[in-house]
Amino acid sequence: MQQATETYDERLTAPRSWWVIAFFVGISCALMLLPLGTLPMLGGLIGGAALASVLVSSYGSARVRVVAGSLVAGQARIPLTALGTPEILDPEEARAWRTHKSDPRAFMLLRSYVPRAVRIPVTDPADPTPYVYVSTRTPERLVDALTR
Repeated sequence: MQQATETYDERLTAPRSWWVIAFFVGISCALMLLPLGTLPMLGGLIGGAALASVLVSSYGSARVRVVAGSLVAGQARIPLTALGTPEILDPEEARAWRTHKSDPRAFMLLRSYVPRAVRIPVTDPADPTPYVYVSTRTPERLVDALTR
């Protein structure tokens, strides 16, 4: 049951091109098994496409939510009271925070196919995590939900 206090919910789904690639993985498996006959070829097509689709689906199932006074990013649940003022990152700044500006202690829920992000400092003195980096397609809505 979904709680009524939920203010933001986003699923970072994989792009369509990844699903096309999953289909072509199935075609490749079918072509590898073609010399063995029609039935192995069909098994390779179905099995290869299914396995690749499961991998794409699991990678693209990350969710970002603000619910019940917490930021839920992937497996992490962080109380909003432990977070500072969020900062919206444009594509260039987001790339910088993913690469040369990044801190190995930071919590990062990033997807390379989502160009924008939000960086939120962690203000809890007992937590060694300096900031939370979250990829999002709608950073303005996420910041609005975090500051509400």
